[in-house]
Amino acid sequence: MEKSKIVNIIIISDSVGDTAFNLMKAAAAQYPDAEVNYRRYPFITTMEKLEKVFDELDSCEHMLIGYTLVNSDLQLATIKFAREHGAKPVDIFSSVVDDIHAMTGLEPSGQIGASHQLTKNYFDRISAMEFAVMYDDGKDPKGILEADVVLLGVSRTSKTPLSLFLANKNLKVANLPLVPQTHIPDEIYQIDPKKIIGLTNDPQVLNEIRVARLKSYGLDPETSYSNMDAINKELASAQALFTKLGCYVVNVAHRSIEETAALILRHLGIEDEM
Repeated sequence: MEKSKIVNIIIISDSVGDTAFNLMKAAAAQYPDAEVNYRRYPFITTMEKLEKVFDELDSCEHMLIGYTLVNSDLQLATIKFAREHGAKPVDIFSSVVDDIHAMTGLEPSGQIGASHQLTKNYFDRISAMEFAVMYDDGKDPKGILEADVVLLGVSRTSKTPLSLFLANKNLKVANLPLVPQTHIPDEIYQIDPKKIIGLTNDPQVLNEIRVARLKSYGLDPETSYSNMDAINKELASAQALFTKLGCYVVNVAHRSIEETAALILRHLGIEDEM
């Protein structure tokens, strides 16, 4: 019997659920041919809340249930539900907690969300995320003066997802699209060039991305937006600006967001500890 390529990954957590989600996502990335769907249930701290989750998942198939639950009753209920529904339960951190107990003899605190306490670092991260959204896509040039990092690039060079990824590292990021014949804000010349990151791409890769984007919207893929001559001119114009500014340039072709972010953090001399 041929196995299904569908995997419904369920994240159940008594906190935000980032730990389980990131681990599951990293594992799923090893299977590019699988059809992976995610459902995330954060702040499940009572049996009543957990039962509502179970009701919602009752008819769901092909489940892989990852959970980070401190309460043992919630853990057991989740394992029982998974077994009754032919799902695989994955306890994200209990084995590590048990190993530390065995090594030290200390008892775990049992504190929910212990790794997500409302510290200054936490609030700084939330503030950085809000900043990235506020100053996305050149909405307000004033953000350039306040930003820790300013991303410049033509359309489809991953400016927005990269902004949000870096914001999750507590960096205030503004990004500005480089559109032909568009005025470059004066603010860009008033900041330290080291803060400016130029994003570029290979012409052929950019063409393929833009054609696919137009098709996904049901539009004619043969436009000036996807035309190779126009793309080459855009990239040349962007490179001329990068040279004028003396900024660091990253080619995002064939690079993941994580890889591009790592290059930027290294350029800024920032250790990635998160």
